[in-house]
Amino acid sequence: MTISIRNTWVITKRELGGYFASPVAYVFIVIFLVLTGFFTFSEQLGGFFLRDEASLNSFFSWHPWIYLFLVPAVGMRLWSEERRQGTLELLFTMPISTTQAILGKFLAGWAFLVIALVLTFPTVLTVRYLGEPDMGVIFTGYLGSVMLAGSYLSISCMTSALTRNQVISFILSAVLCFFLILAGWPPVTDLLVEWAPKYLMSIISSFSVVTHFFSFRRGVIDSLDVVFFLSLIGFCLFTTSVILRSLRTN
Repeated sequence: MTISIRNTWVITKRELGGYFASPVAYVFIVIFLVLTGFFTFSEQLGGFFLRDEASLNSFFSWHPWIYLFLVPAVGMRLWSEERRQGTLELLFTMPISTTQAILGKFLAGWAFLVIALVLTFPTVLTVRYLGEPDMGVIFTGYLGSVMLAGSYLSISCMTSALTRNQVISFILSAVLCFFLILAGWPPVTDLLVEWAPKYLMSIISSFSVVTHFFSFRRGVIDSLDVVFFLSLIGFCLFTTSVILRSLRTN
């Protein structure tokens, strides 16, 4: 167990360092901070000052859409680059298991996304300066955003293992994440409810990241929402291991 954790930690540390060794990481963080700030304080989109309330609801409401493009950009290289450079076979010859390699790469990408999210703290300071926000709601919102980012990243990890082409991996993961948004996005559900039974719509919306993320935005940590995100992450990482093991045996 100790060796397993150590191997995973070594991979995580190496991959996380690899992110910051490239200027692309800093460009990503800057773009993320600019987009979150723009969508939060823009009068037309976020309407922060029009709400006349000290909350980060406008900040968190755009996260599923911002992550839709930025997270696949982070995850598209996880395995596609290994396959393209032919280093996947070399990785398999090392004294580490496929599970350790998957967890190490995934945790590194997740940690990078969490770092980018932590750097949005000036937004919290701004809200506290302007009013008296409920810090509990803000905390759960950040927790939900971390879970959401991890879910998107696990999907990107899975699609990255499917192809050598990073662009194809990006498109596949973005499309899958988009469908997980649409399944619970109010404009779509309001349209479908006109011809579909309510129980069917309830089942469909239960598979949406928007539905489960909404509870976190309201300040509620529901075990069902936590289980949903963790199950989605676990399923995608398991699928990734199946794909990589099939490549290992070929």
